[in-house]
Amino acid sequence: MMENELDKLGRMTSPQPSDAARQRALAAAMSAFDAEEKVSLHTKGTQEIRRQSSILTQMWSSIMNKRLLAGSALATLIVLPAAGYITIGMLHDRSFQLGEMPVLADKDAGLESGNVGKKPEPATQKMEELAGAGDASKAVPTAAGQGRSDVQQPVVDSTQNQAVAELPKPAPAADASDLTAETETAPVDALSVARPMTVQPTGAMRKKMSIGTSMESQGVVAPSPTILQKDAGDRFTSKEINPVHSVATDPVSTFSIDVDTASYAYTRQAIMSGHLPEPDSVRVEEMINYFPYDWKPPQSADQAFNANITVMPTPWNTHTQLMHIGIKGYEIQQQEQRPANLVFLIDVSGSMDDPNKLPLLKSAFRLLVGKLKPDDTVSIVVYAGNSGVVLEPTKAADKSKILAAIDNLQPGGSTAGAEGIEAAYRLAEKAFVKNGVNRIFLATDGDFNVGPSSDEDLKKMIEAKRKTGIFLSVLGFGTGNYNDGLMQTLAQNGNGVAAYIDTLSEAQKTLVQEATASLFPIAKDVKIQVEFNPEKIAEYRLIGYETRALKREDFNNDKIDAGEIGSGHRVTAIYEVTPKGSPAVLNDDLRYAEKKQDSTLATDVKVAASDELAFVKIRYKKPDEDKSNLITMPVRAGEAKAGVDDAAGDVRFSVAVAAFGQKLKGENQLSDYSWDSILKLGTDSRGMDPFGYRAEFLKLVELSKSLKGE
Repeated sequence: MMENELDKLGRMTSPQPSDAARQRALAAAMSAFDAEEKVSLHTKGTQEIRRQSSILTQMWSSIMNKRLLAGSALATLIVLPAAGYITIGMLHDRSFQLGEMPVLADKDAGLESGNVGKKPEPATQKMEELAGAGDASKAVPTAAGQGRSDVQQPVVDSTQNQAVAELPKPAPAADASDLTAETETAPVDALSVARPMTVQPTGAMRKKMSIGTSMESQGVVAPSPTILQKDAGDRFTSKEINPVHSVATDPVSTFSIDVDTASYAYTRQAIMSGHLPEPDSVRVEEMINYFPYDWKPPQSADQAFNANITVMPTPWNTHTQLMHIGIKGYEIQQQEQRPANLVFLIDVSGSMDDPNKLPLLKSAFRLLVGKLKPDDTVSIVVYAGNSGVVLEPTKAADKSKILAAIDNLQPGGSTAGAEGIEAAYRLAEKAFVKNGVNRIFLATDGDFNVGPSSDEDLKKMIEAKRKTGIFLSVLGFGTGNYNDGLMQTLAQNGNGVAAYIDTLSEAQKTLVQEATASLFPIAKDVKIQVEFNPEKIAEYRLIGYETRALKREDFNNDKIDAGEIGSGHRVTAIYEVTPKGSPAVLNDDLRYAEKKQDSTLATDVKVAASDELAFVKIRYKKPDEDKSNLITMPVRAGEAKAGVDDAAGDVRFSVAVAAFGQKLKGENQLSDYSWDSILKLGTDSRGMDPFGYRAEFLKLVELSKSLKGE
């Protein structure tokens, strides 16, 4: 080519590409890109999901390798502007958004009642991993030795992303019709138009996170999760704090005893995560009853309980006293333990896919299985979108089979909790042990969002089932969906206990160290009633037990449900009482109070002259009986301790825990009692602490003081 011709070409303006040319070029690029995807399904390139450099490379090679254009300077001048124009257009269209990764739809994924507890095939697992393994629509509970059949098209359940920590919102995805319009006339391979499934950067991508490490998967980098975030979305029932009662008008206090411990474990997790717990999550009686105390037990099984009563000055108010009631249940010896029929009802819904939920749950149940006797029976029911039986009743002697079924559980789906409970009761009835222990352990984060999920509906279901002799206990796990109110309702109406498992050591305490108390009841419908002597006591208030209050007439009514106590269990209740004539009395005398009649004068004088401060009554039923038994004892003023330090160490430590719980709830009675005073009271009365529970408590007090900024 002559030099002047080259100069002429250099001064020419490059032609603008037509829309048709642009569409053909883009279609060719996409076809080449998808063809490469058929060769390898592994993610290529950088962590960027859009992979723009891969597309441009394929497009450039596809065009420049054509013989017609190769080696032509004119072609170069034409193609370069066109390639730049296409690139700018692609950047503008942003066809590959963060939240929209085109993947092959897994038609074998799904969750049907027939598939619950079944393990996906390896090929399906691979597709699930690429498309977001563990997403609510694909991750299903599995059991050892079970296959997979009757599959269906997957459906993405958007509700499973609710518990995920805050992430930047993905940009709006491009309209799929735009891409179709540009490629419908081009000869594109069938795989390049595979059925798309939108995969958000949550769910499976975030579910690969582990505590203490960052997560990097599928091009998404997220910060390390905290164990418990403030305002995590957990739900608690609000209850008014017990008021101060005047003995002159309301001398009788009645409540159902409670041996739950969930509140203490949840409170501990909140504090260890760096913030104070919500006041409604703190139930003082559960914090007190978390710790083992050396209360004197009954001498024989003929008497289910022994009550240890102490009257002492109140540490936070010099003008009042504490009436401390410590109850110890009869402890069944191992040779006396009845055979147990246990059903593990396990929540495997998508909300359970967190390190401190299903993985911890599986480890906890492994510990419990190791505690059982060979003749005990274990069954496993799981529930997600549907419920299903993972393990038929199996003797604990076949431990490997039970553990394999536990190990193979996987999360996924919504939460058909009510359906799962019904299935668990059917299985418990199938393996029912007469004169034995028949109990369901419900393990969940408390999220029941499918089926009859209102507290009232579930309460009625549990009330009806407990009459068959099958009791229900609840183990709570994790945060974000934790429905504390519902779990309390289920446990209380199922004649069971509610515990919160936040660590493996807590599982060890609840299911191993206290297994006999958790598994073997010695009494049900246990109620306490205290009548105060108006000549000695002016006012009283019960510390805690707000959710266990009963009417006065309920005490003698055997049809009224109440709490359950297991073998060797300890229950503690504390009243703050104001002696008559104390400057701490809050209520004035009634101006129009009825005058005493002469006919009652002799009785009144007799009572006033007595040494009684109060009279305590305990009513309970044996586990297999419907008629209650009664235990009574007076509380005498002469037995009151002169000073706080005169009380037993366990009494003082339990009072320190009571002060801590009230302080966390913000109760006015403790406004002038400092964190340091609580710490000193607890430290001075720490005593024997073989498992370190009390040392941990003292650390929580110190942390709470710091978090409060005091």
